[in-house]
Amino acid sequence: MPFNQPADPSATHLEAHDKDPFLSALGERVRLLRARRGLTRKALAKLADVSERHVANVETGVGNASIQFLRRLCVVLNCSLAEMTGDEAASSPDWLMIRETLRGRSDEELAKARAALAVLFEQPTSESTRRQRIALIGLRGAGKSSLGQALATELGVPFIELSGQIEALAGCGIAEIHALYGQTAYRRYEQRALEEVIRAHSRAVIATPGGIVSEPATFNLLLTHCYTVWLKATPEEHMSRVLAQGDRRPMAGNREAMDDLKRILESRAQFYTKADQTLDTSALQPKQALTWLREHLTP
Repeated sequence: MPFNQPADPSATHLEAHDKDPFLSALGERVRLLRARRGLTRKALAKLADVSERHVANVETGVGNASIQFLRRLCVVLNCSLAEMTGDEAASSPDWLMIRETLRGRSDEELAKARAALAVLFEQPTSESTRRQRIALIGLRGAGKSSLGQALATELGVPFIELSGQIEALAGCGIAEIHALYGQTAYRRYEQRALEEVIRAHSRAVIATPGGIVSEPATFNLLLTHCYTVWLKATPEEHMSRVLAQGDRRPMAGNREAMDDLKRILESRAQFYTKADQTLDTSALQPKQALTWLREHLTP
């Protein structure tokens, strides 16, 4: 039976100005974490075995959730309770001092700090080396598969669908991985698949799953070893392309599919912008997009 939080009879009558700021912020973080992983509210509630109604109350800032309830959500969203409650850097004095050093820095300064840490703790990869391994990122319907295959053919390098590598590792399809083992296991397979592709191919074009940016460790691995391109499009373009391919799953049983898609794109956009290049394919024909890729990615 789903875990139901005791109802707060006054919660549904709270006006916006009466909401507790902490609960409102908590709700926003839960929505962000859920959207970043591409989960609907219904899916999150089912996977966490909790009440969908109470998830809705928490996300709108009117539900006073228990620690146990939040822990269930954390398991599905693969995050710490500290991250969900807004204090992700509270594990040691050094972590706290690092956080204070970085607090208030601009995106450009944070990017420089991340690059410096990569040099300090990892084996840095030169841009010329990364350019030999091109990774396309973005949501479904961006053109990663079709453009990736065409670009690989022109460059004379292997084309790799990372989703296929994940399925090969797991021995079953993506849907089965989620159903049998859960999203946390899927993310582990995703990281292992990327590690193997990087190890096996010094030159390749890689089409990545849309949610690869959801796991910082995996996304950092991608940025470190591949030259990344965000294939960007509007939510309407993403939806129409997926439907044109005959895949009606985005609309099946979900009247709020477009709202969900917009929220997913919004929550991931800041991660996608970390790519080396961005190509907006919204107004481009496939041949035009391929020409752009060829001109910007070949020596």
